[in-house]
Amino acid sequence: MPHETLDTVVSEIAEEMRARPDRGKVASYIPELGRVDPNQFAITVVTQDGHVASGGQCDIPFSIQSVSKVFTLTLALGLAGNRLWNRVGREPSGSPFNSIVQLEHERGIPRNPFINAGAIVVTDHVLAGHQPREAIGEILRFMQFLADDESIYIDHDVAASEEAHGFNNRALANFMKGFGALDNPVEYTLGVYFHHCAIAMTCRQLATAGRFLANNGIRPETGYSVVTPERARRINAIMLTCGHYDGSGEFAYRVGLPGKSGVGGAILAIVPGRASICVWSPGLDTTGNSHLGRIALEMLTTRLGWTVFGPGAV
Repeated sequence: MPHETLDTVVSEIAEEMRARPDRGKVASYIPELGRVDPNQFAITVVTQDGHVASGGQCDIPFSIQSVSKVFTLTLALGLAGNRLWNRVGREPSGSPFNSIVQLEHERGIPRNPFINAGAIVVTDHVLAGHQPREAIGEILRFMQFLADDESIYIDHDVAASEEAHGFNNRALANFMKGFGALDNPVEYTLGVYFHHCAIAMTCRQLATAGRFLANNGIRPETGYSVVTPERARRINAIMLTCGHYDGSGEFAYRVGLPGKSGVGGAILAIVPGRASICVWSPGLDTTGNSHLGRIALEMLTTRLGWTVFGPGAV
């Protein structure tokens, strides 16, 4: 596809999103996120040959929230390999991201690594053998490495806001601790969890960080293998089926790409073999996913024919 075509489509979508009145609602249950202006929108597409197409406010940092779970899963799989799946499943939940109901029926084993309970277990693996501060630093350095940008930082105000109001996550973690699903002290694991969710990145940085998942696990600009091609494919598969909580089926139906959302309003989407995409719009829909972000991605995949399903599949 000519770069000019991609640039035009991205610019048009950004302009259409800027003018839309329906913007969703910000995640006010985390007070720092509740203060974010819902009128912002950004989109960045980074292709495998390094071309960057952007629209909107693509250089404004935002809290990536649950998009960080893609990267902590990558780290945990590097540490534990397939043993990780003894402690967390790979099935869609069909429940809200902070639900405790399934944990009770499934004896402390979270349904997948992208709901909060599953991500807490994944974080517990990353913490193994480290002090919390060391684990937080390792996750941050990994993000800086993938994005090739040392300016990426943790928003400590957001982390403190999450720690002060993270009652549901404490309930999940203590419930799992009762089943022996966590090895580390609950407050240690949650401290790392709250901080990696509070990593602040721009659309451009986050799209760049995701490129290895579009390129068989390899960072295109360096040739460095972050994960094996098989592992990249499997992470993408979990993103497709579980990346949007109880809205995952709707996202797959409308967008047709692996993706992971966060309540900060970001969505990271992967076009295997072609591109990594980040959209950001802070207003959320009823399932906790970016309202305009999903609409923008549906427009993009429709206009470009980028989908993992059917004729013209990537």
